[in-house]
Amino acid sequence: MNFELSQEQLAIKQAARDFLAAKADLRAVRRQVEAGTYDGALWDGIRAQGWTGIAIPEAHGGAGLGFVELAVVMEEFGYACAPAPLLSNAAAAILLDHAGSDAQREKWLGGIASGEKHASAGGVLRDGTALVPDADAAEVIVVVERDSARLVERASATVTPVVTIDPTRRYFRVEAGEGEPLPGDVGAALQRVEVVLAAELVGVAQRAMEMAVEYARARQQFGRPIGAYQAVSHRCADMLVDVESARSATYFAAWAADAEPETLALAASVAKAAAAENGWKVAASALQVHGGIGFTWEHDLHFFMKRAAADARLFGSVGEHRDRVAAVYGLWQ
Repeated sequence: MNFELSQEQLAIKQAARDFLAAKADLRAVRRQVEAGTYDGALWDGIRAQGWTGIAIPEAHGGAGLGFVELAVVMEEFGYACAPAPLLSNAAAAILLDHAGSDAQREKWLGGIASGEKHASAGGVLRDGTALVPDADAAEVIVVVERDSARLVERASATVTPVVTIDPTRRYFRVEAGEGEPLPGDVGAALQRVEVVLAAELVGVAQRAMEMAVEYARARQQFGRPIGAYQAVSHRCADMLVDVESARSATYFAAWAADAEPETLALAASVAKAAAAENGWKVAASALQVHGGIGFTWEHDLHFFMKRAAADARLFGSVGEHRDRVAAVYGLWQ
């Protein structure tokens, strides 16, 4: 079985890399973080690329591609640490497409696919409110609690900004009423959201590793690049293992979402646990390679560390996903 990306998927990956390098480089990321806003022109470009509807069926205005293609785009999105509401939009679309009613899909998916309508999704907190990324601009919010979800229109909800560790993504506390329940299999839909989130974490880890390797080659100590010293070179080698392990788990899960859904529950939890844990490990190791400069606001590495930390806690922590994997094998009840 060949799990290499196809030529079409590689073309999507390269197009995404080129677009984000031109429109959302780290200088642009920093400007948007410091301004506390998103760039409307960037979102218009994302819409023009067709990313808002990449995995939405053609019948609902999407491109009708699969989760591997969506994972490819989300990996590049994490690689750029782009500040735009693509993840939140994709999460809401996945939940509606795979757990919504025909009427709910008919009403919302077309606008979400084109990017004309913003949507988001988030989980319920212990106090009964929901933590939802990009909720302020969303016309519709999918509020998830365990294996059930409800659809809430933004006009009927109270949305309050929340400061989190990640300044590249905007978060909000949402207070909403009962809303309209999603009648389908919310658990299976959430597994697909977890795969998409894992893909973004892989991109974050890849970029942090590359930043560390570049610094290790350029920074000299005692007349030699610091990468020539075993303590640094071994750390960089470990980062590569962590990145590739997370990538393999994530792309298998993305493939399973389309081709072998009976294995998705296990594959999605393995992917999210691996990508979340390794994303943070790689970012933390990159900080160690950089030394004190990597800890400063002026250096860009902290954006990736903070995105990794926040993503790791969205839609289930590492521990929760490990418990799910253990339960599948009868190791934990």
